[in-house]
This record gives sequence, C-alpha cells and structure tokens, in this order.
Amino acid sequence: MTPVVRPLRPADVPAVVELLAAAAPYQMITEEWLGWRLTGAPAAERFGVLVAAGAEGVVGTALTGLLHESADPGLGFVNLTVHPRRRGGGAGAALLAAAEQRLAGLGAVAAYAKVADDPASTGFAERRGYRRGRRATFLLLDLTEADLSAAAALPAGVRLLAAADLPDPYPLYLADLDASRDEPGEVTMDEISYADWRTAYWERPDLDRDLTTVAVRDGEVLAFGFAITDRRDRYRSGMTGTRREHRGRGLARAVKQRSLSRARAAGLRYAYTSNDAGNVAMLTLNRRLGYRPVAAEWRYLRDLSG
Repeated sequence: MTPVVRPLRPADVPAVVELLAAAAPYQMITEEWLGWRLTGAPAAERFGVLVAAGAEGVVGTALTGLLHESADPGLGFVNLTVHPRRRGGGAGAALLAAAEQRLAGLGAVAAYAKVADDPASTGFAERRGYRRGRRATFLLLDLTEADLSAAAALPAGVRLLAAADLPDPYPLYLADLDASRDEPGEVTMDEISYADWRTAYWERPDLDRDLTTVAVRDGEVLAFGFAITDRRDRYRSGMTGTRREHRGRGLARAVKQRSLSRARAAGLRYAYTSNDAGNVAMLTLNRRLGYRPVAAEWRYLRDLSG
C-alpha cells in the first residue's frame, strides 16, 4: 500500500530526524535543528516538511521551500528522502508530486533538488524531468588524527577571533555577503537582508560561536569560517570565505585551522565539510588538511512553469 503523504506533525519530528540522519549522517540533522527550521527560519523561505507515513510510521520525507537568498524570483527547493527498504513502492513519487504542488502554490517556477550520487537516486530524478547540474562532495576529517600544527603567518594587523567575541556580528554579515557573490553554484545567494541573515545563520541553534572563527583587521572581518556542532562529537564547517580583495593570503586556511584546533580541544572528533566540484581552492585546502571524501550529491533542476 502506498503511504499517505501529509504535512509533518510535531510527533513526526524524531522519526524524520532519524530517517535523515541515517540517509546522510554528514548533514548532522538534529531534532533541535529541524524544530528551529519549522518555527524560526526566515518567513521568506516558506519552509515546510511533508512526510510519507504508513502503518509502520514515517518512511519518507521532503523538505521544501523557496531560495529566498537569490535575486532570481520563483526558485524553490525540494529535497527528498525515502527509507532504503521502502523505495520502489510509490512513496517517493507521491512525495515529489505533493512537494512540487506545494512549491507551485508558493509561486515557484523552478525546483532545485539535492540528489545522492547513486544510480537509483539520479535515475529517479531524471525519469521525472529533472536535469542534472553541479556535483558536490562531502568530506570527513578525524580530528584525533589530523595534523593542525602548521599555521601560516597572518598579514600585518590581522587577528583571529571567535565570532562570540565580535562586539557586533554586522561586519561578519558584510563579509559573508561579499564572499558569497562568487561562490560556485547554479544559484547566486547574495540577496539576504541583515535581519534574515541573523535569523538564518547567526541565531541558528547549532551554530557554535566560540568555534566560528573570523580574521579581523581594524574592525573589518576579512575572512571567516562558520562552525556547526551537534554538541556531542561532531563538527561541520559551514561557509568558509574570504572577502575578494583579501584572497590569496592564507586567511581561509588560518580561520579554518584555528576552528578545527579548538574543536579538537573541546572534545569533538568528526569534522565534516562539503565543496562544490568547481571550488578547486577549497577542495585543495581541505585535502591538505587531511579531509577525505565520504559521499557526493548532484544538484538537479526541473521547470515547474508548464
């Protein structure tokens, strides 16, 4: 029997988190994070979760919303996960149809999807009209084995600080906005207001402001590395970036290496990160730090306007 597709209920949250964590542990999905996305994410994102539920409980889920940080209007996202033992039974198709209907109702004319790099997942997307785009790689570093001793000299006047020590996060917002303008990807994500940036990034519950590291000179943030943790033993790098006029000076490595060193000292062990396949600079940096690939995904796109 095909499971029933419906909006997520509060009682579904633990099962959805368990499903997402089993499918992609490198994403570090927690109940706290999902609860925050449902109630505290920027309103412009119109975030929503659908589930496919049967007699045995939740067997699939779709995270949906609008790419509100893009200057291009009408872009939505649908990220679909079905339990491996329930694939091929119609849950995925039913979830995708409901998710696309929700996006169309929000005014989306295109849907982006993150699809695992395996034949079953990519074939499912392509049979339903999705076109393959860019590839991203997920990497893992075991902090107990990492060599983080070779720190580069900083340019004159530059200091490394924890984001928690910033008197005001606004300079970090400006640096993030600047660095994001040429980040590799299909969608330019550089139109977020300061209020929405605070909601989406600065106030997210899994952001560790003590491990998030910034390179500062004369009050200006030149480079930064966001740090996400599960407050147990796992760490994930968020955006690591350098303002364009300050690149090529080792600042990205400096902030990332300082953050990883402090994460290890805090008792964290597993450090995840991800990179677009075209981001050669960050892929090279992560390889030098000792990261190794553990998974990959593709970005797919479908036109919803017809």
